[in-house]
Amino acid sequence: MSLETGELWRAAVETWAWLLAGAWCWQTSNAVRFVPTLPDLTSLDWDRQPARAATLTVVVPARDEAENIAATLDALLQADYTELKIVVVDDRSTDATGTIMDAYVQEQGLGKKQPALDVIHVKELPVGWLGKTFAMAQATEKSDSEYLLFTDADVLFSPSVLRRAMVCAVESQADHLVVLPTMQVRSWGEGVVLGFFQILGMWHSRLWRVSDPKARDFVGVGAFNLVRREALQEIGGWVPQRLAVLEDVTLGRRMKAAGMRQRIAFAPGLVLVHWASGARGLMRVMTKNLFSAFNFQPLLLLGMCGWIAVFCVAPLAGLGWWPTVMPSLLVLCCVGATYRLMGEASLIDARYGWLYPLGALAFVAAMVRSMATVLAQGGVEWRGTFYVLSELRRHNSPLLWKKRAAPAKTQIPFGNDKSR
Repeated sequence: MSLETGELWRAAVETWAWLLAGAWCWQTSNAVRFVPTLPDLTSLDWDRQPARAATLTVVVPARDEAENIAATLDALLQADYTELKIVVVDDRSTDATGTIMDAYVQEQGLGKKQPALDVIHVKELPVGWLGKTFAMAQATEKSDSEYLLFTDADVLFSPSVLRRAMVCAVESQADHLVVLPTMQVRSWGEGVVLGFFQILGMWHSRLWRVSDPKARDFVGVGAFNLVRREALQEIGGWVPQRLAVLEDVTLGRRMKAAGMRQRIAFAPGLVLVHWASGARGLMRVMTKNLFSAFNFQPLLLLGMCGWIAVFCVAPLAGLGWWPTVMPSLLVLCCVGATYRLMGEASLIDARYGWLYPLGALAFVAAMVRSMATVLAQGGVEWRGTFYVLSELRRHNSPLLWKKRAAPAKTQIPFGNDKSR
């Protein structure tokens, strides 16, 4: 390599390092400025009754959740929201999940306690459906409330969070409200992976832009997807996404694509979920899910791996060369600030930021493992049913949701329209 060529390469690397630092500084400054403006349901401002007590049905699909379903139902039955009904769906469980559900329903019925509790038993899964989406579709059809909250069988709710969330949903005229859950971290491995996951999520969807109808940013979380029934019906219900593996994220994408009013709120400590035990448990869960986030397209997934390598890992290497030390330190400061900022809402210790390179590497490994597993199998094995890869690709494309949402979007006004 000639001296002139070497100088050009060094200048290019240094320029890229500063551009990278600039991107991190811009994103972090926006997060520091705007994330604190998002609703925090733990605030006393939300600890009241909604101006209009809209009816609410909480839908809890469950398959082989005998270890968790009782705790989830115990928590939901303590809710202090008056216009509440709970529908639990036994999705072909092979353990005692259905029996436990029936016992709770019988107890509620005998004592005529509130809230009302119903159970749906799914015995067979129709062709062309994922079990969870079919369970939620069944509950949607057999309820008539104005709002529906879709959650999981291992989520714990505080008694007041449903009431607080309904205040937020009604007053903000939300078609779709996501309350970010508090991830219970029980080991350092979980903290490392989940800590990095929330940082990556900030780059995927800027939380402060979710409510902007013109922004690309959207959100969907399986622990707390609250939707207005009419809005869900306008986008076709669950049928269009019947084979969507990430049904929670897909719901958020469809809502945003259709121009629905999407809102997001924090609630530290009010909605608890333990995703998986240890780093290995998280890796197993992500093996099933991550490839689907890229529509089962290898190039898209590998592109994300490259992005993580450049944006999150390369700055560490920059510490070893004097011209790039300063921009690398700026990136690391931004990472630390983001861990601290998001940790205030997620309650994930900001000190896991010291280990964020391990989280980045673990996430890349999980993505590659997910891709390799699905490609080797030719599809996804989920809940005892095998789904062919070609079929999944057809039903998990972001372009599909935008195309199908276009007719609905032209009919939906933006802004604070009060006619709906």
